[in-house]
Parts: sequence; C-alpha cells; structure tokens
Amino acid sequence: MPFASHFPVMLRTEDGVRIDAAHTPSRRTDVGIVVAHGFTGSWRDRTARRIVHVLSGYGGVLAFDFRGHGRSGGLTTVGDLEVLDVEAVVRHARVVGYSRIAVVGFSMGAAVAVRHAALRGGVDAVVSVSGPARWYYRGTRPMRQVHWAIERPVGRWAARIAKRTRIARGPWDPIPMPPHEAAALVTPAPLLIVHGDADTFFPLDHADQLYAGARDPKELWIEPGYGHAETAATPELVNRIGKWIAANLS
Repeated sequence: MPFASHFPVMLRTEDGVRIDAAHTPSRRTDVGIVVAHGFTGSWRDRTARRIVHVLSGYGGVLAFDFRGHGRSGGLTTVGDLEVLDVEAVVRHARVVGYSRIAVVGFSMGAAVAVRHAALRGGVDAVVSVSGPARWYYRGTRPMRQVHWAIERPVGRWAARIAKRTRIARGPWDPIPMPPHEAAALVTPAPLLIVHGDADTFFPLDHADQLYAGARDPKELWIEPGYGHAETAATPELVNRIGKWIAANLS
C-alpha cells in the first residue's frame, strides 16, 4: 500500500534552527498528530513513513527531523534543546488549523515529547513509546554504544557519516529535567506510556518509573514481544495508539 501524500514544510525554532518537516493531511481536520523520531532517526525513514501513514487515519500528521538529524540544521543535544523543535512543529500545527494536538514520541523523541508537554504545554495528549525515564542509562549494550557515539570524537564522526546525525560536543549544562520528573507536569493532558518487554535499549523499569512519576490521566501499555521504538512498531500497535488518541481527543 502506498504511503499517504505529504507536503514539505520548513520551520524555524525560537533559537533559529531550521527544521525539516512534512505535513500529511487527513480526512479528520480537527486533530493534529506530531511524530517525534528517535536518536539518529528521520521522518524520511521508511519505518517512520509507515507510522505516519497509519496515524494519518486518525488526524493530520506533522513529522520532522530533530536538529542535527537528516536535513534539519544545527546539532543534536540528545533530548535537551529538542524541546524547541517540538514547539516549532506544534506551533505550526496550530497555524495550519488543528484545534487539538497529540505528540507521539519514540525513544529520544518520547523523552522530548514528555519534557515538551511539561515545560511548554499547549498539547492535548502525549504518547511516549520506548522512552527512557532517566538520563545516562548504560545498563544495556545498545545504550553503551549510544554513549560512545555521543561522548567520543570518533563516535560523533561515525554518527555523522553513517547516520547523518550531527552531535553537539560537551556535557549538558545544566542537566535537563529527566523524563520521570517531567511526567508529573504533563497533566491535565493524558499521557500514554507504551513499552515492550523485549526492548533491548531500555528495560521495563523505565516505563514503570515514568508511569509512577506521572499523574492522572495516565495509562501504561506493556507490549509482549515488542522491541524498541519505530523499527519494532507494528501497524496493529500504531493503530491502537491512533485509536487512543482519537478517544482522548474526541
């Protein structure tokens, strides 16, 4: 099945970073769904386009590349200043005419979606898929590889060449509010936390910590056999997320 038609959009953040985005309209014109990809991802990836295609059955979709990723400008701060990227896309969704907006984030994008809702507000629902609850987690081999890419010059070079991901140098200063603390500030918007029991990056205690930190309305789905983020998300799961958005924004 071909993907739904999309229209390119070029946005600019409050701090002047150019953001490459795409708008996929829907028959449902009141709901806008912002899709935030994971670290080293892009809205142009086939897995991301498949997710957008499914979600477009539930509202217009705005997908984008975070700063330092793909065709967007700037350097990625791996979850900190990316809040401004989401804000630029949400602001554009309002200008387009969507009266109710949900943000769906995967992995790093999940952390940013939660932090954006907590710090900036202005959204009506948040979905965190395969998201971390806390920073600096190194308990799995994939996350040790991620930290190598972020912290070592050769790792940043490899990410730039292999994944078109440009990573800012140096540690965070100050350290951003972690997702499990930000989760408490998402309310009154409903928060859905989706996590797989086969996630090789973040074990289930991250989902549990996010859920424990959040306030009502909140919901937790532990998905049997589900791995990590976009690459493991089945159309069935994405459809269920779309139905959850539709039910909560009705």
